[in-house]
Amino acid sequence: QVRLDESGGGLVQAGDSLRLSCVASGGTAKDLALGWYRQAPGKEREFVAAISGGGGSTYFGDATMRGRFTISRGVAKNTVFLQMNRLKPEDTAVYYCVASPTSIGAANLRDRNRVDVWGQGTLVTVSS
Repeated sequence: QVRLDESGGGLVQAGDSLRLSCVASGGTAKDLALGWYRQAPGKEREFVAAISGGGGSTYFGDATMRGRFTISRGVAKNTVFLQMNRLKPEDTAVYYCVASPTSIGAANLRDRNRVDVWGQGTLVTVSS
């Protein structure tokens, strides 16, 4: 069973940067598409970004995320990073690391019903 452990959340000011990390254990990293969701207070959980098993393909929830966020995998492929720049108060949310077999396809992580494993989440708070 794959386990996902996130870290890197915290309290920052608007305009700051933050990097989230997620380590996948218990499975074969290269066989996993990895990604991130977030859930703001009182809102639905939304797709943020995903990356393919080899790291060659990336996907984002919308244009604003694509312009400010970068998703990447570590050298060992079992770690995924979400670099968030120019943070805004509306980025405040619990960020969840997600994984599915690469056969599902990283692009399909946009559909939360296609997510196989969820992490526990890490809280990001952006103050104005």
